Amino acid sequence: MKYFFLAISFIFAYQASAQSSPLSVTSAGVETHASVDLDKYIGRWYEFAAIPQSFQKQCVGNTTAEYGFANNNLISVVNSCDTKTGERSVAEGRAKVVDLNSKSKLRVTFVNFFGWQFALGGDYWILGIGENYSYAVVGSPGRDYAWILSRTPEMSSTQISEVNQILVSQGYDTCKLISTPKLAACK
Repeated sequence: MKYFFLAISFIFAYQASAQSSPLSVTSAGVETHASVDLDKYIGRWYEFAAIPQSFQKQCVGNTTAEYGFANNNLISVVNSCDTKTGERSVAEGRAKVVDLNSKSKLRVTFVNFFGWQFALGGDYWILGIGENYSYAVVGSPGRDYAWILSRTPEMSSTQISEVNQILVSQGYDTCKLISTPKLAACK
């Protein structure tokens, strides 16, 4: 299973680096949240919906992301989900803030050999945050993936409307969003 995650990490890293070129024409107009308080952002998030990446194909529900502070000014990342076999799939990575003013642009990697390889990582842009950090909208500057994260497994209709407005105003195709099933209580 360890080698499976390593292979998935390499695939994600390759796709993310290929899709997140700083010269990408499609990134025009994507703006991040003005300011992120990382102390409030850290913690457990439930995936409510996503424009998913290939590394999520094994996930059938109960997808979560856990963020914490790590050494060297990095953020620990633990993504997990239930698979169709009933097992919990877990991937561990690191994030680093690349925009020190807003703290809303991060680079995430799951590749760790001789240290975390951020050159093989992907962009993690925080596009919007709900009141009291109740939800977060995360995407890429190329608009090819996005995640709607919530502090609870469910979101109110008002929150869903706010999230939709954030994504539409940023030029994301919300028809590509897939709701994340909640099959049972997350472990």
